[in-house]
Amino acid sequence: VLFLSLPLLLNPFQMIGQVFMVVDVPHHCDTSWIRAVGPNLTEEEQLNLTLPRDADGAYEQCSMYSPVDRDLGSIMAYGLNSTEKCSNGWVYPSAQPPSLLTEFDLVCDRKDLNDISQSIYMLGLLLGAMIFGPLSDRIGRRPIFLISILLQGLFGVGIAFVPHFYVYMAFRCVVGASVSGILITTLALATEWVGVSSRPKAVLISHCFVAIGQMLLAGLSYGIRNWRLLEIAGSAPIFAFFFYIRVLPESARWLVTKGRIEEAKKVLQKAASVNKRTIPPGLLEQVRLSFACSDSLAFCILKLKPETQTKSGSTLDLFRKKHLQKVTSIMSCAWFADSLVYYGLSLNVTSFGLDIYLTQLAFGAVELPARFCCIFLLQWFGRKKTQAVLLLLSGLMCLVITGIPEDQPVVTTVLAIIGKFTATASFSTSYVYSAELFPTVVRQTGVGLCSMSARVAGIMAPLIRLLGQYHRAIPMAIFGSAPVVGGLLCVLLPETRGTDLADNTGADAPQLSRSLEILSKRDTTEDGVDLEKDV
Repeated sequence: VLFLSLPLLLNPFQMIGQVFMVVDVPHHCDTSWIRAVGPNLTEEEQLNLTLPRDADGAYEQCSMYSPVDRDLGSIMAYGLNSTEKCSNGWVYPSAQPPSLLTEFDLVCDRKDLNDISQSIYMLGLLLGAMIFGPLSDRIGRRPIFLISILLQGLFGVGIAFVPHFYVYMAFRCVVGASVSGILITTLALATEWVGVSSRPKAVLISHCFVAIGQMLLAGLSYGIRNWRLLEIAGSAPIFAFFFYIRVLPESARWLVTKGRIEEAKKVLQKAASVNKRTIPPGLLEQVRLSFACSDSLAFCILKLKPETQTKSGSTLDLFRKKHLQKVTSIMSCAWFADSLVYYGLSLNVTSFGLDIYLTQLAFGAVELPARFCCIFLLQWFGRKKTQAVLLLLSGLMCLVITGIPEDQPVVTTVLAIIGKFTATASFSTSYVYSAELFPTVVRQTGVGLCSMSARVAGIMAPLIRLLGQYHRAIPMAIFGSAPVVGGLLCVLLPETRGTDLADNTGADAPQLSRSLEILSKRDTTEDGVDLEKDV
Protein backbone atom coordinates (compact mmCIF):
# COMPACT_ATOMS: atom_id res chain seq x y z
CA VAL A 1 0.00 0.00 0.00
CA LEU A 2 2.89 2.35 0.72
CA PHE A 3 4.46 1.63 -2.68
CA LEU A 4 1.11 2.23 -4.39
CA SER A 5 0.54 5.45 -2.45
CA LEU A 6 3.83 7.27 -3.02
CA PRO A 7 3.26 8.12 -6.74
CA LEU A 8 -0.10 9.62 -5.79
CA LEU A 9 1.76 12.49 -4.09
CA LEU A 10 2.38 13.89 -7.59
CA ASN A 11 -1.14 13.43 -8.99
CA PRO A 12 -2.56 16.71 -7.59
CA PHE A 13 0.21 18.60 -9.34
CA GLN A 14 -0.77 17.12 -12.70
CA MET A 15 -4.48 17.66 -12.09
CA ILE A 16 -4.56 21.16 -10.60
CA GLY A 17 -1.05 22.58 -11.03
CA GLN A 18 -1.99 24.51 -14.16
CA VAL A 19 -4.20 26.78 -12.04
CA PHE A 20 -1.04 28.30 -10.57
CA MET A 21 0.63 28.70 -13.97
CA VAL A 22 -2.05 31.01 -15.33
CA VAL A 23 -2.56 33.44 -12.44
CA ASP A 24 -3.98 36.65 -13.88
CA VAL A 25 -1.53 39.59 -14.10
CA PRO A 26 -1.97 43.18 -15.37
CA HIS A 27 -1.52 43.42 -19.12
CA HIS A 28 -2.26 45.71 -22.05
CA CYS A 29 -1.84 45.74 -25.80
CA ASP A 30 1.63 46.21 -27.25
CA THR A 31 1.49 49.71 -28.77
CA SER A 32 5.17 50.14 -29.55
CA TRP A 33 4.20 51.30 -33.07
CA ILE A 34 4.00 54.87 -31.76
CA ARG A 35 7.70 54.76 -30.84
CA ALA A 36 8.46 55.19 -34.53
CA VAL A 37 7.09 58.74 -34.41
CA GLY A 38 7.70 59.46 -30.72
CA PRO A 39 10.85 57.70 -29.54
CA ASN A 40 11.20 59.97 -26.50
CA LEU A 41 7.73 59.38 -25.06
CA THR A 42 7.54 58.14 -21.49
CA GLU A 43 5.69 54.90 -20.86
CA GLU A 44 2.74 56.73 -19.31
CA GLU A 45 2.51 59.11 -22.28
CA GLN A 46 2.62 56.19 -24.71
CA LEU A 47 -0.18 54.36 -22.91
CA ASN A 48 -2.28 57.53 -22.58
CA LEU A 49 -2.08 58.16 -26.32
CA THR A 50 -2.61 54.61 -27.59
CA LEU A 51 -4.96 52.87 -25.11
CA PRO A 52 -8.63 53.63 -24.41
CA ARG A 53 -9.91 53.59 -20.84
CA ASP A 54 -12.76 51.60 -19.34
CA ALA A 55 -15.64 52.91 -17.20
CA ASP A 56 -13.43 52.91 -14.10
CA GLY A 57 -10.71 54.98 -15.77
CA ALA A 58 -8.23 52.09 -16.11
CA TYR A 59 -6.54 51.23 -19.39
CA GLU A 60 -8.35 48.62 -21.49
CA GLN A 61 -6.55 45.28 -21.43
CA CYS A 62 -7.84 43.84 -24.70
CA SER A 63 -8.17 46.79 -27.08
CA MET A 64 -6.10 49.69 -28.36
CA TYR A 65 -6.40 52.68 -30.68
CA SER A 66 -5.78 51.73 -34.30
CA PRO A 67 -2.31 52.75 -35.54
CA VAL A 68 -2.30 55.75 -37.89
CA ASP A 69 0.16 57.20 -40.36
CA ARG A 70 0.43 60.65 -38.72
CA ASP A 71 3.12 62.61 -36.93
CA LEU A 72 3.32 62.81 -33.15
CA GLY A 73 2.15 66.41 -32.96
CA SER A 74 -1.03 65.61 -34.86
CA ILE A 75 -1.73 62.58 -32.66
CA MET A 76 -1.24 64.61 -29.49
CA ALA A 77 -3.37 67.47 -30.77
CA TYR A 78 -6.34 65.54 -32.14
CA GLY A 79 -5.97 62.14 -30.43
CA LEU A 80 -7.02 58.76 -31.81
CA ASN A 81 -10.60 57.57 -32.13
CA SER A 82 -11.01 54.15 -33.76
CA THR A 83 -10.14 51.09 -31.70
CA GLU A 84 -9.27 47.50 -32.50
CA LYS A 85 -8.24 44.31 -30.74
CA CYS A 86 -4.62 43.83 -29.79
CA SER A 87 -2.80 43.02 -33.00
CA ASN A 88 0.84 42.98 -31.86
CA GLY A 89 0.56 40.95 -28.68
CA TRP A 90 0.52 42.10 -25.08
CA VAL A 91 2.85 43.68 -22.55
CA TYR A 92 3.18 42.25 -19.02
CA PRO A 93 5.00 43.48 -15.90
CA SER A 94 8.73 43.06 -16.46
CA ALA A 95 9.26 41.60 -12.96
CA GLN A 96 6.71 38.83 -13.62
CA PRO A 97 8.34 35.35 -13.79
CA PRO A 98 7.49 33.38 -16.97
CA SER A 99 4.08 31.76 -16.72
CA LEU A 100 1.79 29.93 -19.11
CA LEU A 101 -0.35 33.05 -19.29
CA THR A 102 2.48 35.41 -20.22
CA GLU A 103 4.46 33.05 -22.45
CA PHE A 104 1.53 31.88 -24.57
CA ASP A 105 -0.66 35.02 -24.21
CA LEU A 106 -3.64 33.30 -22.55
CA VAL A 107 -5.55 36.58 -22.22
CA CYS A 108 -8.47 38.30 -23.93
CA ASP A 109 -9.64 36.22 -26.92
CA ARG A 110 -7.17 33.45 -26.01
CA LYS A 111 -8.24 33.32 -22.36
CA ASP A 112 -10.60 30.40 -22.95
CA LEU A 113 -7.64 28.23 -24.03
CA ASN A 114 -6.81 27.85 -20.33
CA ASP A 115 -10.09 26.06 -19.57
CA ILE A 116 -9.98 24.20 -22.87
CA SER A 117 -6.52 22.84 -22.03
CA GLN A 118 -7.86 21.62 -18.68
CA SER A 119 -10.61 19.82 -20.58
CA ILE A 120 -7.98 18.26 -22.87
CA TYR A 121 -6.20 16.95 -19.79
CA MET A 122 -9.49 15.50 -18.54
CA LEU A 123 -9.95 13.94 -21.98
CA GLY A 124 -6.62 12.21 -21.35
CA LEU A 125 -8.01 10.85 -18.08
CA LEU A 126 -10.99 9.52 -20.02
CA LEU A 127 -8.80 7.88 -22.66
CA GLY A 128 -6.66 6.37 -19.89
CA ALA A 129 -9.74 4.85 -18.27
CA MET A 130 -10.87 3.43 -21.63
CA ILE A 131 -7.45 1.99 -22.46
CA PHE A 132 -5.85 1.00 -19.17
CA GLY A 133 -8.97 -0.37 -17.43
CA PRO A 134 -9.58 -3.26 -19.85
CA LEU A 135 -5.83 -3.69 -20.46
CA SER A 136 -5.12 -4.26 -16.77
CA ASP A 137 -7.83 -6.94 -16.73
CA ARG A 138 -6.18 -8.52 -19.76
CA ILE A 139 -2.42 -8.25 -19.15
CA GLY A 140 -2.28 -7.53 -15.42
CA ARG A 141 -2.32 -4.72 -12.88
CA ARG A 142 1.45 -4.54 -12.36
CA PRO A 143 2.59 -3.87 -15.98
CA ILE A 144 -0.08 -1.19 -16.48
CA PHE A 145 0.97 0.52 -13.25
CA LEU A 146 4.62 0.57 -14.34
CA ILE A 147 3.82 1.74 -17.89
CA SER A 148 1.69 4.56 -16.50
CA ILE A 149 4.51 5.74 -14.24
CA LEU A 150 6.90 5.79 -17.21
CA LEU A 151 4.49 7.78 -19.39
CA GLN A 152 3.74 10.30 -16.65
CA GLY A 153 7.44 10.92 -16.09
CA LEU A 154 8.42 11.24 -19.75
CA PHE A 155 5.60 13.47 -20.90
CA GLY A 156 5.38 15.41 -17.63
CA VAL A 157 9.00 16.52 -17.92
CA GLY A 158 8.55 16.96 -21.67
CA ILE A 159 5.87 19.59 -21.05
CA ALA A 160 8.52 21.89 -19.56
CA PHE A 161 10.22 22.11 -22.97
CA VAL A 162 7.26 22.57 -25.34
CA PRO A 163 7.52 25.52 -27.77
CA HIS A 164 3.81 25.94 -28.51
CA PHE A 165 0.64 25.83 -26.44
CA TYR A 166 -1.01 23.24 -28.67
CA VAL A 167 1.94 20.90 -28.11
CA TYR A 168 1.51 21.60 -24.40
CA MET A 169 -2.12 20.46 -24.60
CA ALA A 170 -1.20 17.28 -26.49
CA PHE A 171 1.41 16.35 -23.86
CA ARG A 172 -1.07 17.10 -21.08
CA CYS A 173 -3.51 14.68 -22.67
CA VAL A 174 -0.94 11.86 -22.48
CA VAL A 175 -0.10 12.76 -18.87
CA GLY A 176 -3.81 12.61 -18.06
CA ALA A 177 -4.05 9.12 -19.53
CA SER A 178 -1.09 7.96 -17.44
CA VAL A 179 -2.55 9.45 -14.24
CA SER A 180 -5.77 7.55 -14.93
CA GLY A 181 -3.80 4.33 -15.37
CA ILE A 182 -2.07 4.82 -12.02
CA LEU A 183 -5.33 5.57 -10.21
CA ILE A 184 -7.31 2.56 -11.42
CA THR A 185 -4.48 0.04 -11.00
CA THR A 186 -3.75 1.37 -7.52
CA LEU A 187 -7.37 0.70 -6.63
CA ALA A 188 -7.25 -2.86 -7.92
CA LEU A 189 -3.96 -3.83 -6.29
CA ALA A 190 -4.88 -2.20 -2.98
CA THR A 191 -8.21 -4.06 -2.75
CA GLU A 192 -7.06 -7.43 -4.09
CA TRP A 193 -4.15 -7.88 -1.68
CA VAL A 194 -5.96 -7.28 1.61
CA GLY A 195 -8.76 -8.79 3.69
CA VAL A 196 -12.36 -7.67 3.96
CA SER A 197 -12.17 -5.22 6.85
CA SER A 198 -8.90 -3.72 5.61
CA ARG A 199 -10.08 -2.89 2.08
CA PRO A 200 -11.34 0.62 2.95
CA LYS A 201 -8.18 1.32 4.94
CA ALA A 202 -5.91 0.28 2.07
CA VAL A 203 -7.68 2.42 -0.52
CA LEU A 204 -8.27 5.44 1.69
CA ILE A 205 -4.73 5.49 3.10
CA SER A 206 -3.49 5.69 -0.48
CA HIS A 207 -5.95 8.53 -1.09
CA CYS A 208 -4.54 10.38 1.94
CA PHE A 209 -1.33 10.73 -0.06
CA VAL A 210 -3.33 12.65 -2.67
CA ALA A 211 -4.39 15.06 0.09
CA ILE A 212 -0.78 15.47 1.19
CA GLY A 213 0.12 16.12 -2.44
CA GLN A 214 -2.50 18.90 -2.53
CA MET A 215 -0.77 20.67 0.34
CA LEU A 216 2.66 20.15 -1.21
CA LEU A 217 1.29 21.69 -4.41
CA ALA A 218 0.43 24.92 -2.56
CA GLY A 219 3.97 25.23 -1.21
CA LEU A 220 5.64 24.18 -4.45
CA SER A 221 3.68 26.63 -6.60
CA TYR A 222 4.25 29.44 -4.08
CA GLY A 223 8.01 28.87 -4.06
CA ILE A 224 8.52 28.27 -7.80
CA ARG A 225 6.83 30.88 -9.99
CA ASN A 226 8.60 29.97 -13.26
CA TRP A 227 6.13 27.57 -14.88
CA ARG A 228 8.75 25.45 -16.67
CA LEU A 229 10.76 24.88 -13.49
CA LEU A 230 7.52 24.16 -11.63
CA GLU A 231 6.58 21.55 -14.22
CA ILE A 232 9.94 19.80 -13.85
CA ALA A 233 9.73 19.90 -10.05
CA GLY A 234 6.25 18.34 -10.14
CA SER A 235 7.01 15.65 -12.73
CA ALA A 236 10.63 14.49 -12.45
CA PRO A 237 10.32 12.79 -9.01
CA ILE A 238 8.15 10.06 -10.57
CA PHE A 239 11.32 8.54 -12.07
CA ALA A 240 12.42 7.64 -8.53
CA PHE A 241 9.77 4.90 -8.50
CA PHE A 242 11.30 2.74 -11.21
CA PHE A 243 12.67 0.39 -8.55
CA TYR A 244 9.06 -0.87 -8.35
CA ILE A 245 9.95 -3.15 -11.26
CA ARG A 246 11.71 -5.38 -8.74
CA VAL A 247 9.48 -5.07 -5.68
CA LEU A 248 5.86 -4.56 -6.77
CA PRO A 249 3.91 -7.87 -6.87
CA GLU A 250 1.13 -8.77 -9.26
CA SER A 251 -2.34 -9.41 -7.84
CA ALA A 252 -2.61 -13.05 -6.79
CA ARG A 253 -6.36 -12.87 -7.27
CA TRP A 254 -5.94 -11.70 -10.87
CA LEU A 255 -3.35 -14.40 -11.57
CA VAL A 256 -5.77 -17.06 -10.41
CA THR A 257 -8.65 -15.77 -12.54
CA LYS A 258 -6.32 -16.08 -15.54
CA GLY A 259 -5.40 -19.66 -14.66
CA ARG A 260 -1.80 -18.76 -13.82
CA ILE A 261 -1.87 -20.86 -10.68
CA GLU A 262 1.87 -21.40 -10.26
CA GLU A 263 2.58 -17.66 -10.42
CA ALA A 264 -0.16 -17.05 -7.86
CA LYS A 265 1.39 -19.63 -5.55
CA LYS A 266 4.77 -17.92 -5.81
CA VAL A 267 3.50 -14.46 -4.87
CA LEU A 268 1.44 -15.93 -2.00
CA GLN A 269 4.46 -17.83 -0.72
CA LYS A 270 6.45 -14.60 -0.86
CA ALA A 271 3.69 -12.86 1.12
CA ALA A 272 3.80 -15.67 3.69
CA SER A 273 7.58 -15.36 3.89
CA VAL A 274 7.40 -11.60 4.50
CA ASN A 275 4.81 -12.18 7.22
CA LYS A 276 6.92 -15.00 8.72
CA ARG A 277 4.26 -17.62 8.04
CA THR A 278 4.30 -20.93 6.20
CA ILE A 279 1.71 -22.37 3.84
CA PRO A 280 1.03 -26.12 4.13
CA PRO A 281 1.87 -27.78 0.78
CA GLY A 282 -1.44 -29.61 0.79
CA LEU A 283 -3.37 -26.35 0.92
CA LEU A 284 -1.72 -24.99 -2.20
CA GLU A 285 -2.36 -28.24 -4.06
CA GLN A 286 -6.11 -28.11 -3.49
CA VAL A 287 -6.55 -24.75 -4.97
CA ARG A 288 -9.29 -22.96 -7.15
CA LEU A 289 -10.60 -19.51 -6.60
CA SER A 290 -12.69 -18.74 -3.62
CA PHE A 291 -10.09 -16.39 -2.15
CA ALA A 292 -11.55 -16.28 1.31
CA CYS A 293 -9.84 -13.50 3.24
CA SER A 294 -9.87 -13.57 7.01
CA ASP A 295 -8.71 -10.73 9.19
CA SER A 296 -7.11 -13.20 11.57
CA LEU A 297 -5.11 -14.81 8.76
CA ALA A 298 -1.75 -13.44 7.71
CA PHE A 299 -2.90 -13.27 4.09
CA CYS A 300 -5.66 -14.39 1.75
CA ILE A 301 -6.23 -18.13 1.31
CA LEU A 302 -6.79 -19.39 -2.20
CA LYS A 303 -9.02 -22.44 -2.41
CA LEU A 304 -8.18 -23.54 -5.90
CA LYS A 305 -9.22 -26.45 -8.07
CA PRO A 306 -7.05 -26.55 -11.20
CA GLU A 307 -9.68 -28.32 -13.27
CA THR A 308 -12.05 -25.33 -13.06
CA GLN A 309 -11.03 -21.98 -14.44
CA THR A 310 -12.95 -18.78 -13.84
CA LYS A 311 -14.37 -17.48 -17.09
CA SER A 312 -12.91 -14.13 -18.14
CA GLY A 313 -15.33 -11.24 -18.02
CA SER A 314 -15.95 -8.57 -20.64
CA THR A 315 -17.50 -5.13 -20.86
CA LEU A 316 -20.70 -6.68 -22.23
CA ASP A 317 -21.15 -8.62 -18.97
CA LEU A 318 -21.74 -5.30 -17.22
CA PHE A 319 -24.85 -4.82 -19.34
CA ARG A 320 -26.00 -8.43 -19.83
CA LYS A 321 -26.48 -9.16 -16.14
CA LYS A 322 -29.39 -7.29 -14.58
CA HIS A 323 -27.72 -6.69 -11.20
CA LEU A 324 -24.56 -5.42 -12.91
CA GLN A 325 -26.62 -3.12 -15.15
CA LYS A 326 -28.00 -1.36 -12.10
CA VAL A 327 -24.63 -1.17 -10.36
CA THR A 328 -22.88 0.13 -13.47
CA SER A 329 -25.51 2.77 -14.24
CA ILE A 330 -25.82 4.18 -10.72
CA MET A 331 -22.12 4.09 -9.91
CA SER A 332 -21.35 5.81 -13.21
CA CYS A 333 -23.77 8.59 -12.19
CA ALA A 334 -22.14 8.77 -8.74
CA TRP A 335 -18.64 9.04 -10.22
CA PHE A 336 -19.88 11.68 -12.68
CA ALA A 337 -21.30 13.76 -9.84
CA ASP A 338 -18.20 13.24 -7.67
CA SER A 339 -15.92 14.44 -10.42
CA LEU A 340 -18.06 17.39 -11.47
CA VAL A 341 -18.29 18.91 -7.99
CA TYR A 342 -14.69 18.00 -7.04
CA TYR A 343 -13.10 19.62 -10.09
CA GLY A 344 -15.67 22.40 -10.16
CA LEU A 345 -14.47 23.50 -6.73
CA SER A 346 -10.77 22.71 -7.26
CA LEU A 347 -10.45 24.64 -10.52
CA ASN A 348 -12.30 27.63 -9.03
CA VAL A 349 -9.62 28.19 -6.40
CA THR A 350 -8.75 31.57 -8.00
CA SER A 351 -12.38 32.75 -7.98
CA PHE A 352 -13.28 32.70 -4.29
CA GLY A 353 -11.67 36.04 -3.49
CA LEU A 354 -8.92 35.05 -1.04
CA ASP A 355 -5.20 34.32 -1.57
CA ILE A 356 -5.03 31.37 -3.96
CA TYR A 357 -2.07 29.70 -2.24
CA LEU A 358 -3.73 29.78 1.18
CA THR A 359 -7.00 28.58 -0.35
CA GLN A 360 -5.20 25.69 -2.04
CA LEU A 361 -3.45 24.84 1.22
CA ALA A 362 -6.84 24.76 2.95
CA PHE A 363 -8.29 22.64 0.15
CA GLY A 364 -5.43 20.17 0.55
CA ALA A 365 -5.55 20.20 4.35
CA VAL A 366 -9.27 19.48 4.38
CA GLU A 367 -8.82 16.48 2.06
CA LEU A 368 -6.66 14.67 4.59
CA PRO A 369 -9.32 14.41 7.34
CA ALA A 370 -11.98 13.84 4.65
CA ARG A 371 -10.25 10.72 3.36
CA PHE A 372 -9.24 9.59 6.86
CA CYS A 373 -12.80 9.98 8.17
CA CYS A 374 -14.05 7.73 5.37
CA ILE A 375 -12.33 4.78 7.03
CA PHE A 376 -14.63 5.14 10.03
CA LEU A 377 -17.74 6.34 8.20
CA LEU A 378 -17.69 3.30 5.94
CA GLN A 379 -17.38 0.94 8.92
CA TRP A 380 -19.99 2.69 11.08
CA PHE A 381 -22.68 3.58 8.54
CA GLY A 382 -21.92 1.33 5.58
CA ARG A 383 -21.09 2.19 2.01
CA LYS A 384 -24.55 3.09 0.68
CA LYS A 385 -25.55 5.62 3.33
CA THR A 386 -22.12 7.23 3.36
CA GLN A 387 -22.05 7.62 -0.42
CA ALA A 388 -25.55 9.08 -0.64
CA VAL A 389 -25.23 11.56 2.24
CA LEU A 390 -21.81 12.87 1.18
CA LEU A 391 -22.98 13.48 -2.38
CA LEU A 392 -26.05 15.34 -1.14
CA LEU A 393 -24.00 17.54 1.20
CA SER A 394 -21.41 18.46 -1.44
CA GLY A 395 -24.18 19.45 -3.84
CA LEU A 396 -25.98 21.53 -1.22
CA MET A 397 -22.80 23.49 -0.41
CA CYS A 398 -22.42 24.50 -4.06
CA LEU A 399 -26.06 25.50 -4.31
CA VAL A 400 -25.75 27.68 -1.19
CA ILE A 401 -22.65 29.40 -2.66
CA THR A 402 -24.76 30.65 -5.57
CA GLY A 403 -26.69 32.86 -3.15
CA ILE A 404 -23.68 34.41 -1.38
CA PRO A 405 -22.83 38.00 -2.47
CA GLU A 406 -19.49 38.62 -4.19
CA ASP A 407 -18.35 40.89 -1.37
CA GLN A 408 -18.35 37.96 1.09
CA PRO A 409 -15.22 36.02 0.00
CA VAL A 410 -14.63 34.51 3.45
CA VAL A 411 -18.12 32.99 3.63
CA THR A 412 -17.81 31.70 0.06
CA THR A 413 -14.42 30.14 0.75
CA VAL A 414 -15.60 28.45 3.96
CA LEU A 415 -18.59 26.92 2.15
CA ALA A 416 -16.29 25.84 -0.69
CA ILE A 417 -13.94 24.16 1.80
CA ILE A 418 -16.86 22.27 3.37
CA GLY A 419 -17.99 21.29 -0.11
CA LYS A 420 -14.48 20.14 -0.95
CA PHE A 421 -14.42 18.05 2.26
CA THR A 422 -17.65 16.22 1.41
CA ALA A 423 -16.80 15.88 -2.30
CA THR A 424 -13.41 14.37 -1.46
CA ALA A 425 -14.92 11.95 1.04
CA SER A 426 -17.58 11.01 -1.51
CA PHE A 427 -14.97 10.38 -4.21
CA SER A 428 -12.98 8.12 -1.90
CA THR A 429 -16.15 6.26 -0.94
CA SER A 430 -16.90 5.67 -4.63
CA TYR A 431 -13.51 4.00 -5.11
CA VAL A 432 -14.09 1.58 -2.25
CA TYR A 433 -17.75 0.98 -3.08
CA SER A 434 -17.05 0.30 -6.77
CA ALA A 435 -14.24 -2.14 -6.00
CA GLU A 436 -16.63 -4.13 -3.79
CA LEU A 437 -19.62 -4.04 -6.14
CA PHE A 438 -17.85 -5.30 -9.29
CA PRO A 439 -16.64 -8.96 -9.51
CA THR A 440 -12.93 -9.69 -9.96
CA VAL A 441 -13.20 -10.74 -13.62
CA VAL A 442 -14.67 -7.36 -14.60
CA ARG A 443 -13.53 -5.19 -11.69
CA GLN A 444 -11.03 -3.12 -13.63
CA THR A 445 -13.40 -2.88 -16.59
CA GLY A 446 -16.24 -1.77 -14.32
CA VAL A 447 -14.13 0.71 -12.40
CA GLY A 448 -12.66 1.88 -15.71
CA LEU A 449 -16.16 2.51 -17.03
CA CYS A 450 -17.07 4.48 -13.90
CA SER A 451 -13.80 6.34 -14.24
CA MET A 452 -14.75 7.17 -17.84
CA SER A 453 -17.96 8.71 -16.53
CA ALA A 454 -15.96 10.75 -14.03
CA ARG A 455 -13.59 11.90 -16.77
CA VAL A 456 -16.50 13.06 -18.92
CA ALA A 457 -17.52 15.21 -15.96
CA GLY A 458 -13.91 16.36 -15.63
CA ILE A 459 -13.91 17.42 -19.28
CA MET A 460 -17.15 19.33 -18.75
CA ALA A 461 -16.13 21.06 -15.50
CA PRO A 462 -13.68 23.61 -17.05
CA LEU A 463 -16.11 24.28 -19.90
CA ILE A 464 -18.99 24.85 -17.46
CA ARG A 465 -16.84 27.52 -15.81
CA LEU A 466 -17.02 29.49 -19.06
CA LEU A 467 -20.76 29.96 -18.45
CA GLY A 468 -19.81 32.31 -15.62
CA GLN A 469 -19.44 35.11 -18.18
CA TYR A 470 -23.24 35.09 -18.52
CA HIS A 471 -23.98 34.88 -14.79
CA ARG A 472 -21.59 34.00 -11.99
CA ALA A 473 -24.10 31.63 -10.32
CA ILE A 474 -24.62 29.33 -13.34
CA PRO A 475 -21.47 27.16 -12.91
CA MET A 476 -22.02 26.57 -9.18
CA ALA A 477 -25.69 25.78 -9.75
CA ILE A 478 -24.69 23.04 -12.20
CA PHE A 479 -21.90 21.76 -9.96
CA GLY A 480 -24.41 21.52 -7.10
CA SER A 481 -27.34 19.91 -8.93
CA ALA A 482 -25.54 16.83 -10.25
CA PRO A 483 -24.38 15.43 -6.85
CA VAL A 484 -27.86 15.91 -5.38
CA VAL A 485 -29.31 13.69 -8.13
CA GLY A 486 -26.44 11.20 -7.78
CA GLY A 487 -26.90 10.97 -4.02
CA LEU A 488 -30.58 10.12 -4.38
CA LEU A 489 -29.81 7.37 -6.92
CA CYS A 490 -27.29 5.71 -4.58
CA VAL A 491 -30.16 4.70 -2.28
CA LEU A 492 -30.98 1.98 -4.84
CA LEU A 493 -27.59 0.23 -4.53
CA PRO A 494 -26.90 -2.85 -2.35
CA GLU A 495 -24.83 -2.59 0.83
CA THR A 496 -21.39 -4.27 0.70
CA ARG A 497 -20.05 -3.67 4.21
CA GLY A 498 -18.56 -6.89 5.58
CA THR A 499 -19.05 -8.89 2.38
CA ASP A 500 -16.35 -10.81 0.55
CA LEU A 501 -15.28 -9.70 -2.91
CA ALA A 502 -17.24 -11.42 -5.69
CA ASP A 503 -15.10 -13.16 -8.30
CA ASN A 504 -17.53 -14.03 -11.09
CA THR A 505 -20.46 -12.32 -12.79
CA GLY A 506 -23.11 -14.78 -11.66
CA ALA A 507 -26.36 -13.67 -10.13
CA ASP A 508 -24.98 -14.35 -6.68
CA ALA A 509 -21.99 -12.06 -7.23
CA PRO A 510 -23.23 -9.23 -5.01
CA GLN A 511 -24.19 -11.56 -2.18
CA LEU A 512 -22.13 -12.27 0.89
CA SER A 513 -19.67 -15.12 0.57
CA ARG A 514 -20.10 -17.40 3.55
CA SER A 515 -16.59 -18.84 3.32
CA LEU A 516 -15.07 -15.91 5.17
CA GLU A 517 -17.50 -16.17 8.03
CA ILE A 518 -16.88 -19.90 8.33
CA LEU A 519 -13.11 -19.50 8.29
CA SER A 520 -13.02 -16.64 10.78
CA LYS A 521 -15.52 -18.05 13.29
CA ARG A 522 -14.45 -21.65 13.64
CA ASP A 523 -11.17 -23.34 14.32
CA THR A 524 -11.81 -26.28 12.03
CA THR A 525 -9.62 -28.24 9.69
CA GLU A 526 -10.02 -28.88 5.99
CA ASP A 527 -8.50 -32.14 4.73
CA GLY A 528 -6.56 -32.34 7.94
CA VAL A 529 -5.08 -28.86 7.66
CA ASP A 530 -5.73 -26.41 10.48
CA LEU A 531 -6.18 -23.22 8.47
CA GLU A 532 -6.26 -20.76 11.35
CA LYS A 533 -3.15 -22.18 12.97
CA ASP A 534 -1.00 -22.95 9.94
CA VAL A 535 -1.79 -19.94 7.81
